[in-house]
Amino acid sequence: MYAESGVAARCFQQRHRNQLWQLDLKYGPYLPLGEGGAMKQVFLVVFIDDATRFIVHGEFVPVMDQRLVESTFRQAIQKYGVPEAVYFDNGKQYRNQGMTRTCSKLGTRLLYTKPYSPEAKGKVERFNQVVDSFLSEVALEKPKTLQRLNERFEVWLSECYQHKPHSALADKRSPETAFRSDSKALRFMDPDTLTDAFLHSEKRKVDKSGCISFMNRKYEVGLGVMGCTVEVIYDPADTTELTIEYEGRAPWRVREMVVGERAGTRPALPEHLGASLTDPSRLLEAAETRHQRRKERERQRRSGGLAKS
Repeated sequence: MYAESGVAARCFQQRHRNQLWQLDLKYGPYLPLGEGGAMKQVFLVVFIDDATRFIVHGEFVPVMDQRLVESTFRQAIQKYGVPEAVYFDNGKQYRNQGMTRTCSKLGTRLLYTKPYSPEAKGKVERFNQVVDSFLSEVALEKPKTLQRLNERFEVWLSECYQHKPHSALADKRSPETAFRSDSKALRFMDPDTLTDAFLHSEKRKVDKSGCISFMNRKYEVGLGVMGCTVEVIYDPADTTELTIEYEGRAPWRVREMVVGERAGTRPALPEHLGASLTDPSRLLEAAETRHQRRKERERQRRSGGLAKS
């Protein structure tokens, strides 16, 4: 063992359910999910309970990103409670500030494997080998949608794994029986606390106008924290409203700033400055008056001249 270049490893197993969950991503089949029916590969996200080998959540997802990993983690917690610890590899989907904050809020220890040591997550890696049999069977059906693939996987998981005897468990119990019969109580969280735990957090510096820039948008935070660095708590699915945290102050919410939202109504233009009809020309009016008088005098002269003759 000491002469070989590989690392030494010892088997371990937790005593009770929810003491440790292991997570892994596995490459799945290709489905016509792209534009014009182009084939795209999907991925299987799996959370396995270390003590009982029970799959607390398994689901095929279209992409390997942080948001979907967090979504599956949250679904597992909603169904089977909060684990004491979770064990991830070093992928960017797990090793990020969002996952650190989530586990801190949940009271869950966040553990990572050593780089390039897949044997450290042997239980979930072994389950992934079992999944290969499902992939072989489902390839015969060639499902066209992600929903259909997950429906078939749910049935297979229940009938071909969760309720089947497991050689690594005492008395060859099934993972379902081992998990359900464990004496350790499950710890659940109320919905509001759970929602808060899965919010994301980033730091931003408040500018001289009391605003921050976040995801190419402006938010008015307040002049009281001008020039300070604040903590921005947000839901990645909806950033129209953010929660701001700053030491010494209660958290407060801000909404996306709309230019002109707080601008006053423009006052009406005074009448004497507004557009109005111009008065008639006084010159032409006077000329018209003189012209009428002259015509009247000429008419009278002609009338007087005719009377004398």
